[in-house]
Amino acid sequence: MSGAIVHEWIEQSGGAEKVLDAFVDAYPDADIFALWDDAPGRYPDHDVHETWLARTPLRRHKALALPALPAVWRRLRAKRDYDWMLVSSHLFAHHADFVGTTGVPKLVYAHTPARYIWAPDLDKRGQSSVARAASLVLKPLDRMRAAEAVSIAANSAFVRDRVWQAWGRDARVIHPPVSVKRISSVADWSAELDDGERITLGALGTGFVLGASRFVPYKRLEEVIRVAEYLGIPAVIAGKGPDEPRLRQMASDASVPVTLLQSPSDGMLYALYRAAGVFVFPAIEDFGIMPVEAMSAGCPVVTTNVGGAQESVTQGVSGIIAAGASVVELAAAAAAAIDLPRAKIPSTVERFSVDRFQTEITTWVEETVMLP
Repeated sequence: MSGAIVHEWIEQSGGAEKVLDAFVDAYPDADIFALWDDAPGRYPDHDVHETWLARTPLRRHKALALPALPAVWRRLRAKRDYDWMLVSSHLFAHHADFVGTTGVPKLVYAHTPARYIWAPDLDKRGQSSVARAASLVLKPLDRMRAAEAVSIAANSAFVRDRVWQAWGRDARVIHPPVSVKRISSVADWSAELDDGERITLGALGTGFVLGASRFVPYKRLEEVIRVAEYLGIPAVIAGKGPDEPRLRQMASDASVPVTLLQSPSDGMLYALYRAAGVFVFPAIEDFGIMPVEAMSAGCPVVTTNVGGAQESVTQGVSGIIAAGASVVELAAAAAAAIDLPRAKIPSTVERFSVDRFQTEITTWVEETVMLP
């Protein structure tokens, strides 16, 4: 059976791209469609079919492209007849349809209903007067397109609830794939680093408070710095993004040493997990792949009691789910997490493996499309 894989846009890295990687590995003969591809060569054995937006400056300005996306997704050009369409959606990819075809079963893997219109409290881009006015039009359209899916899967129970609230659809939970086997199988990730990375890692020492994600405000990385100050121990913040100048200023003004590491390699990030005393994840996230990576490396995790990240933490074993999101509550949880035995932590997250994800995805597709 032939299929099409649809993804919003393809970036160099990200949790959604790890889902796409697993889709492509599970269905190597499927055609791939995206608004645009900013990681050419990621799928060397595939042609990634881009929309006309890829040939315009709008590919560099997602907010400006937003009004056009619902219509663009309705004009995909099929390369052959498809038996199914598997859609990775966090904005409007679930609107996708092929010109001149009818009845292609659409399965939607929802990272989240679009935060711009459904959860503006979590995304500042949806808080402007223009965005709020647009959401009045986009909400009913978005719900109508979601009704086209023959089945929906959500990446967490947290997102399943939001799918119901936004679209009025039930969804099965299929947690995203995480490289848990790869991370836990290497006893010493520092041995995998280049000389410069080893020097940087050695200078950091061990036992620090670690935060890692994209440098954007909703990730709340400033709270990691404040937790470290509260506990009186150093902090390391790893990632990249537009919020870097603000975070660097906070690091400079902090009462404890704070190091910002921009765009660490996978090996460096895994070595940081091993060296850290605790990984603090204060964001309200749809799921949260990085906390699972940290636990795979034996690092205890602290997260809040709201969002999908708490679904991966075994309370009192692999980490602590804080009573709330304040600095005092996060710091209390971090102090308790630091003392947790680390040897058993990796086994608690084996259930989030890539193999498990691919099995659940292929089972979902077969049950939905191939069986009467």
